[in-house]
Amino acid sequence: MIKLLIWGLLIYIGYRVVVALASGKKPEIKASEQREAAATYRDPVCGIYVSEEDAVVGRLEGERHYFCSMDCLEKFREQLDHKPS
Repeated sequence: MIKLLIWGLLIYIGYRVVVALASGKKPEIKASEQREAAATYRDPVCGIYVSEEDAVVGRLEGERHYFCSMDCLEKFREQLDHKPS
């Protein structure tokens, strides 16, 4: 009787493994994660990636630059001021 229960359990586990492998579902990505991944920018000063919502935005010749903080924005401006023309 115990052998029958063990065989039944092994068959059930094998069945569940085969079904899981056959379904081939990919993990779902939440909409919020997709949005965050699509709207991230690299800070040109320190290299940290920031979302558009959290970034400090600076403009140079009509182009937007995204910074992680005001400190990085100020460092960027200082670098532009010291750059030879």
